[in-house]
Order: sequence, then C-alpha cells, then structure tokens
Amino acid sequence: MSTYSPARRAAAWGVHAYTALGLPLNLLGAWALFEKDARMFFLWQIVAIFVDATDGAMARTVDVKNVLPDFSGRRLDDIIDFMTFAFMPALALPLLGLVPEGWWWFAAVPVLASGYGFCQERAKTDESFVGFPSYWNIVLVYLYVLKASPAMVVGILTVLAVLVFVPIHYVYPTRTLMLRKVTIGLGCIWAAMLTFVCWNVEHPLAVPLTWASLFYLVYYTVLSGFNHVQMTRASRV
Repeated sequence: MSTYSPARRAAAWGVHAYTALGLPLNLLGAWALFEKDARMFFLWQIVAIFVDATDGAMARTVDVKNVLPDFSGRRLDDIIDFMTFAFMPALALPLLGLVPEGWWWFAAVPVLASGYGFCQERAKTDESFVGFPSYWNIVLVYLYVLKASPAMVVGILTVLAVLVFVPIHYVYPTRTLMLRKVTIGLGCIWAAMLTFVCWNVEHPLAVPLTWASLFYLVYYTVLSGFNHVQMTRASRV
C-alpha cells in the first residue's frame, strides 16, 4: 500500500498531466500545418518545447517515479519528444515547401534516423546526448526563416541524419556539468531570440535575428566537441 498522501499522489498525476500537454499541442501544430500557417505551427512547437524543458524539474521535485511507480513518465516523455522533435518537423518539410517537388518521401529520413536514436539504450547518459539529438524542429526554423534552397535542405538533413548514428557526446544543456550555467544563460538568450522570430516570421528583423542566433549553435557545437573528448577520456579510465 502506498505511503504517500493523496495530495502527493495528486501532485504526481498533475505532473504527468502537464507532460501530456505535449500531445494536444502537437495536434494543434499539425492543424496549423495543414492550414499552411507556419507562424502558428512554430508557436505551438515553442509551447511544446517549453513544457518539455520544464516538466523534468517538476517531476524530480514531486518524485513522481517513486510516488507513482506503476506509471512510466519517462515513456510518456519519450513518445512526446519523438513527436515534437522528429515527427512534426518531418511533417512540416513537404507542407511548408522545404523539400524539392516530388521529394515528399525524404521527410521519412529524419523520422527513421530518430527512431533508431530514440531506441538506443545510451541515447542519453547522465551528462550527454549520444548521437545527434534530433533537434529537427530547431533546424527547421533556420531552414524556413533563412529560405534555404531545397538542395541545401536535403543536404543538411542528410548529414544530420547520419550524425544520429555517430556516437558523439553532445551537450545536454541541463545536465552537462562543463560550463552548465553559461550554457543555460546563453540558451535563454538564444531561445528568446528564436521565440521573437517565430512570433514575427515576416518581421524585418526576423532574418537578421536568426543569423545572429547562430552564435549559440556555434557555441553548442564547439562545447560538444570538448564534452565528447572529456567523456571519451573518462570512459577509458
């Protein structure tokens, strides 16, 4: 019999309900895509990502794993992550006209690559993502706002799909200890910039801000290189 109070159990179920918001948010995003409303699609994606970024801290605070041991919040989170970060961006590729005409099938490439990545036991460690961490929705924003050519879209997504299979230790912003406060601080600035861009896709500042926001991707890539070296050395000790 559970030793936790009804209030504590209700709080734990509340956290799971909060995580589950990602499901209707992605559905709303899909409806926006079929309406050819890129702005609303990106905005629903932002809200879904915000939920994903904040539910973990809530779950740890309430200790949902022990309070509700028969319900897997991690499995629910994985399902929603796959939808948010892989399936929805793939759906957007042909519907937003980012892939060459007749190449709708190419949208399956990131989905299949991420399917493999999500099923790896070591897709996440205590401090890293292993293999490209399926940031397809972030890539999508850059490709769309900067009006990448169809050939460039196919090339970039192909390279990133291959990197899913390469066991590089990428920075896990909230867990990687190396420069964690700097990563989170710069990440907040970067997220604010992209939120403005998604809210005002047609604004004259949208393209310059998108280019400027690349500072964080450069920082993230370089730090991931150092993190990979550190993790590799540690595994050999």
